[in-house]
Amino acid sequence: MKSIIRLTGLLLLFTINITNIEAQVKEVGPIGITVKDMNTSVKFYSEVLGFKKISDKEVYGSQYEQLEGIFGLRMRIVRMQLGDEVIELTDYLTSGGRSIPEDMRSNDLYFEHIAIVVSDMENAYRHLRKYMVMHVSTAPQTIPANNVAAAGVKAFYFHDPDMHDLELIYFPKGKGQAKWQNTNGKLFLGIDHTALGISNTDSSLYFYKNILGLDRKGDSWNMGMEQAHLNNIEGASLHITGLHALSGVGIEFLQYLKPGPGKPFPADTRADDIWHWQTTLIADDVTSLYNKLKKLNYSFVSKGVVEMKDKDGDMYKAFIVRDPDGHAMLVRE
Repeated sequence: MKSIIRLTGLLLLFTINITNIEAQVKEVGPIGITVKDMNTSVKFYSEVLGFKKISDKEVYGSQYEQLEGIFGLRMRIVRMQLGDEVIELTDYLTSGGRSIPEDMRSNDLYFEHIAIVVSDMENAYRHLRKYMVMHVSTAPQTIPANNVAAAGVKAFYFHDPDMHDLELIYFPKGKGQAKWQNTNGKLFLGIDHTALGISNTDSSLYFYKNILGLDRKGDSWNMGMEQAHLNNIEGASLHITGLHALSGVGIEFLQYLKPGPGKPFPADTRADDIWHWQTTLIADDVTSLYNKLKKLNYSFVSKGVVEMKDKDGDMYKAFIVRDPDGHAMLVRE
């Protein structure tokens, strides 16, 4: 009898573990960005940053209204690729939300960016200067040698036409993924990660690591004049945490230890507001994840788990949830 009970317990534990594995996120991307004018954005990302348009469609209907939480929407969605990675630009044609506030700062909790990897920071910066891009950083910055985790990494913050924050990043040998050393003569290589302004690393880790199943890959503590001029925040001191799924781009937390978090994520944010980003997370058991997140009282953009149809007519389940600070994650099969 004890053997039967022990075997039953092992089977139950095995079943629970399998369920947890199925519910975990296995891929991150594409990164979704809400834009004001699609033609302007496509021109910027293609001409200035080397992205290539790979799809262009208009969608509407109840499934999209349920997913994005907006009645009467019609969206133009353009996918653009750089290297292996893809961004998804969305222009809300029938509604159109609010612009990014001019006083937004890098330590505000609705801050998000994508880090675009370059093979040569000096040449990439000169290229951007030809297009008169809007600076956030005073100039490209090099992380000093006393920051062992990120020593030699070069970075530069700037804005796209809608004031979205973007980053150029250069990895010296021994830093970042090995693929970023295979330049093939190209200047712009791909997207390393999306970075999120957060208020508390532990709370964000519980959401992304414990619930969604992303792996914590590393931490660094960045401070000093270089960091302050990169973020354009006087006295900036950050705890940065990197996470990855099995494939796709990384997700990076930016917790400002000094001067601390800035403005909170606007509570009335809609998916058509220009500061709304949504990162796609691929998982097998979407319903299980939704139920777990709902039980833990996380906020949702979507009105439940939505049955969607892809371009080939195949059905899949999806929903959009907000993390502890308000960043939107589109979880789908």
